[in-house]
Amino acid sequence: MRDTTAKKIFMVAVLAAAAGLAGTVQALDVNLTEDLAYVEVEHDGKNVRVQRIQDQDNVLKDGFVKTSRQCPPFCIQPMTVAPGVTTIGEAEVFRFMDRELESGKGMIIDARTPSWYNKGTIPGSVNIPFTVFEKDADDPELVKTLERLGGKRRGDVNDMVRNVESFLARLDMFDAGSKTADWDFSNARELVLWCNGPWCGQSPHAIRALLAHGYPAKKIRYYRGGMQMWKVLGLTVVVPGSAEQAVVMK
Repeated sequence: MRDTTAKKIFMVAVLAAAAGLAGTVQALDVNLTEDLAYVEVEHDGKNVRVQRIQDQDNVLKDGFVKTSRQCPPFCIQPMTVAPGVTTIGEAEVFRFMDRELESGKGMIIDARTPSWYNKGTIPGSVNIPFTVFEKDADDPELVKTLERLGGKRRGDVNDMVRNVESFLARLDMFDAGSKTADWDFSNARELVLWCNGPWCGQSPHAIRALLAHGYPAKKIRYYRGGMQMWKVLGLTVVVPGSAEQAVVMK
């Protein structure tokens, strides 16, 4: 009798645990893509799940519902921001998060000014305002930033080294596009830069400034949709806070 009672209690516990487990892995109604429900990224040392708002009646209620802003400066940006720079959409951002960002080989840059960043950012992004990239070549903040991206200062490069590099480049044995007189970007990170959306020029300014400093175009991606499309699609937004960070889903 006692054995039967014990078995019943055990079975009830197993079923309850199974029900709880099923609840944690329940499929979402609104996925990121056909084959991807969500992506997890690290943001300021915390894991954040990037997914879409599940309320299918949800609508935007903030400034991103506006259709028109004064131009300039809020002018519609071209699809191709610069030769050699790839323009990407949300699905490519998810893939970048899962691969380059996760492995540490990539960085997602919120190129907006701090006032915009503080209202909410894409998880996994770091805020480097476009104005930093537009600083003079010897500016300490710019130098520190390029080093943060994986660039290395070359120092004095003598004529013999330059001639050898030029010769090897003609033989396709040297990647001339990754080195300048001042910087070596051979091991620099893959980048995704974004700002407020197709009407925002902050990330395009940052990209063009990076190229002017010698950063290889092939290592730069431009997420043109930016915060505008990110919010339209109901994707997770992180609002920088004090000790805690609020994750906003609308």
